[in-house]
Amino acid sequence: MTRIPVALRREIVDRAGGCCEYCRLPVSELMFALEIDHVIPEKHGGPTTADNLSLACLRCNRRKGSDIVSFDWETGQRVDLYNPRTMRWDDHFNYQEDGLLASLTAIGAMTIKFLLLNTIERVDERRSLTQYGLYPCNPPRQI
Repeated sequence: MTRIPVALRREIVDRAGGCCEYCRLPVSELMFALEIDHVIPEKHGGPTTADNLSLACLRCNRRKGSDIVSFDWETGQRVDLYNPRTMRWDDHFNYQEDGLLASLTAIGAMTIKFLLLNTIERVDERRSLTQYGLYPCNPPRQI
C-alpha cells in the first residue's frame, strides 16, 4: 500500500469536511479516526491522487475493501458502488427521519446493502446524532 503524503492527506480531510464520504457520519462523533480510502483501489490500478481518494469511517472502509462493484442477484446485473469522486451523494441516497438511508438509484441500493448502512446499530446511531443536529454531516464541497 502506498504511503499517502501528509499534504495530500490534509487535502482529503479538508475536502470531506470531517465526514465519512460514504455514510456521512461526522468524525467528531466517532470513537475511531476516519481513514483515507482509495476509491479505485491500487490493486485495480487506482492512483494515490486527490481525485481517487476519499475519507471513510472505519466501518465503511473495511466493508468496501478493494471492491468497486457488486452483483444484484435479483436483477442479474453488475452494479457499481458509490464513488464519492465522480458521483453526488444526494443523487443516490436520501436520509429518512427514522434513521434509515433510502436509495434513489441502483448504485445507492447496492452501496447501502454492501456497506451494511442500514443495520440497526447504524440506524440508531444516525437517529441519535440527528436529535443533536449532528447528522447528516455535509461536506463543504461536492461534485
